[in-house]
Amino acid sequence: MNLNAPITPQRSDELAALCKAGGDPLRLNVLRALANDSFGVLELAQIFDIGQSGMSHHLKVLAQADLVATRREGNAIFYRRALPDSQRLGGRLHTALLEEADDLSLPVDVQARIALVQQRRAATSQDFFQRVEEKFRAQQDLIAGLPQYRESLLALLDKLSFGVGASALEVGPGDGGFLPDLARRFDQVTAMDNSPTMLELARQVCERNALNNVNLQLADALGTTDVEADCVVLNMVLHHFSDPAQALRLLARRVKAGGSLLVTELCSHDQGWAREACGDLWLGFEQDDLARWANAAGLAPGDSLYVGLRNGFQIQVRHFQRATGDIQHR
Repeated sequence: MNLNAPITPQRSDELAALCKAGGDPLRLNVLRALANDSFGVLELAQIFDIGQSGMSHHLKVLAQADLVATRREGNAIFYRRALPDSQRLGGRLHTALLEEADDLSLPVDVQARIALVQQRRAATSQDFFQRVEEKFRAQQDLIAGLPQYRESLLALLDKLSFGVGASALEVGPGDGGFLPDLARRFDQVTAMDNSPTMLELARQVCERNALNNVNLQLADALGTTDVEADCVVLNMVLHHFSDPAQALRLLARRVKAGGSLLVTELCSHDQGWAREACGDLWLGFEQDDLARWANAAGLAPGDSLYVGLRNGFQIQVRHFQRATGDIQHR
């Protein structure tokens, strides 16, 4: 950002909009509530005990200042915090505002209403399971498929701005749906899976999209393979490991010094049938647990995004980084 650039009326309006958005106690509490979650406008209206039209106005002010982002799923719109961009006018103020908001404690009654909203989500997800369980046995993506979190994952990935020659490793690429996105952003991409069937689906994606910079490997990412990358991606994979803390520790060794680990996972839920129906060993994860395991693996937590789903589930998209010059021990 050019600090010597003139402040034109348009630029000053943008900065004023940011200051205005942060100048209201309710809007600050909304930003605080969105720190580890995403909500619909009706949910936020219930949480803060105001009318829907009033909450819509506050969300419009926050959106105009680029403090919140939206994602539509069917007829539902979910709001999450937008990532600050230090290269844009107001980016540093945006960062400072979120840091200050996160030091706030939400009022007790607001916390209680958040708990009620989460209870209703759990009931919604239970009803969802009862209606689609048979279909779900054949397609786990009914809960959280790539289309539901791709936009948020790419927003986080693009903010990291990997340089020319950077490499990526996707562990457990599934049917390969995310490989075209990685291939456009990295010079070299490795997709590693221990399932020949899934790797064949990924191969077909690479063939259809002419992805000449993607290398498919049939291997166990926790094994002795020496593959390392500037960015390691785990999309809905960690809940299949018997010991996710150890898995993170081993996968962190695949991250080059100064590189990043991106983890997309469900937040913790209580739908135990998913273990049998989908082979899930873990019913999502607590945000603090992922941060603690990553820290023990030598990774520092970075930005996080949270994606609400109309079936009552919540997705967390997490960034963890290895320090520059860090020495990895195998």
